[in-house]
Order: sequence, then structure tokens, then C-alpha cells
Amino acid sequence: MALPITLSEIAPRISAGAFILNSGLGKRGADEGTAAGLHGFASGTYPFLKSVDPATFVRVLSYSEIAVGAALLTPFVPTAVAGAVLTGFSGGLLGLYLNTPGMRKPGSLAPTQEGLTVAKDVWLLGIGIGLLTRGTIDRQPRRVRKAAKTLVKANKKVARAAERAA
Repeated sequence: MALPITLSEIAPRISAGAFILNSGLGKRGADEGTAAGLHGFASGTYPFLKSVDPATFVRVLSYSEIAVGAALLTPFVPTAVAGAVLTGFSGGLLGLYLNTPGMRKPGSLAPTQEGLTVAKDVWLLGIGIGLLTRGTIDRQPRRVRKAAKTLVKANKKVARAAERAA
């Protein structure tokens, strides 16, 4: 039985998964001050979180990060699923960056010094989208792959003919 993961998917899954898993494990025993700070930061951007207790918020955030990290590190989780989970998670992080005042320079996507720690998480979005597309496009049925190869060959023939005619 083959795993639903290829060699080329291992490195991005390990780098993102280990990073996120470590972050989630580090938040498990967060003190009240840390919980209040994380909750305040998130609820400033996502107002619906204001009604959530800071300790509950950090506990859910910790478990969520652990689950995302574990999904990426588990080779039995299909790449498309791992990519979708990472894309959603990183989208929330980038939402913090884009919607929190003071994170970006005025009229620009460029980060301020305060925004740099969150803006750098764009690499997670890139990995997530890459895994998502790799897990869906590259795993097309055999007839679709065969048709694509035939189309590529036909395009090469047309290009060669065009070169000869020129």
C-alpha cells in the first residue's frame, strides 16, 4: 500500500508541521498574562473572539496548532487535506497581519517592525497552497494525466513546426 504522500512533499510538510506543532505545544501551559496578550491581539482583529475567555482561547489555539502540526507530520494524511488545513490556518494568521492596525506601513503591504513577526508567516500560506494544489492536480485520474501528456506532445510538435517555418 502506497502512502498518499510523495518524496517532494516531505520537506515542506516537516518544516511547517514541526514549526506549528512546537508553537502549539509551547502554548499548552500559557500563564494568564500570555493568554490575555494573545487573546487581546486576536480579538482586536477578530471581534467575535472578545466573548471567549482568554484561557479558553489559548487552550483552543494550542490544540488547533497541535492538530494542524500533527496533520502535516502524519504521512497517512493525504497531501490535499494537509494543504487545505495549512492554507486555512495560515489564512487566519495573515488575516491578523492584514487587519491589525500598525502591522503594515500606511498604504502598503510591507510590514512595520511590529508586523514582521506575523508577515513572515506568508511562507506557511505558500506551503499550504503548494500542498493543496500538489495533492489535487498531481493526483488526477490516469486518463486525465494521459490526455495532458498527449496535449504537451502536440504543443511541442506545433512549436517545432513553427520554428522550422520561421
